[in-house]
Amino acid sequence: MSFFTSIKLDIAAVNERDPAARNLLEILVNYPGFHAIFWHRIASLLWHLGLKLIARMISNILRTLTGIEIHPAATIGQGFFIDHGMGVVIGETSEIGKNVTIYQGVTLGGVSANPGKRHPTIGDNVIIGAGSKILGPLNIGENTKIGANSVVIDDIPQNSTVVGVPGKVVGKSFSSMAPDLYHNKLPDPSGEDILRINKEIEELKKQLRNLKS
Repeated sequence: MSFFTSIKLDIAAVNERDPAARNLLEILVNYPGFHAIFWHRIASLLWHLGLKLIARMISNILRTLTGIEIHPAATIGQGFFIDHGMGVVIGETSEIGKNVTIYQGVTLGGVSANPGKRHPTIGDNVIIGAGSKILGPLNIGENTKIGANSVVIDDIPQNSTVVGVPGKVVGKSFSSMAPDLYHNKLPDPSGEDILRINKEIEELKKQLRNLKS
């Protein structure tokens, strides 16, 4: 796919997923997430042409200007959208599929200093909530939703909902190609456990009262 086609789809992603985006000029001028992916695609071309120093310089300049750090060797599919973006870090061997949405404070990081694959592979149509960390050469299946502030350290199957530290799969359902951005409306497994324990305690109290009477 050509550079210009990818950029066109990145712009379309902003229009589709951010209701605050009013027109093309506003996206081109005021969206740091778009600036980051635009210049990353240029840096990536230079990286694969062997101009690695220049590519890294572009990456570092964009980190300063946008607060988003994307290594030029990272592979990112079409329709990529970074909302707000401050504090996003995408490591060198990260691979990101099509129509992926990332919120501020997300890290696609490594857990090893050894060469080779060190960063996550993200499937198509994945949403990664604000502050989430995905660490290591993991595979995140397509149509998955990662809840805000989750820390993912294991592979995640497709069509999953993940929350918690460490991240756990708390739901499995089919997602359409259209992104569901409601990453705040997620199950709370800890809260559900507490409610279940409280219910069991109340039942035990009831049984004790019956035994005493």
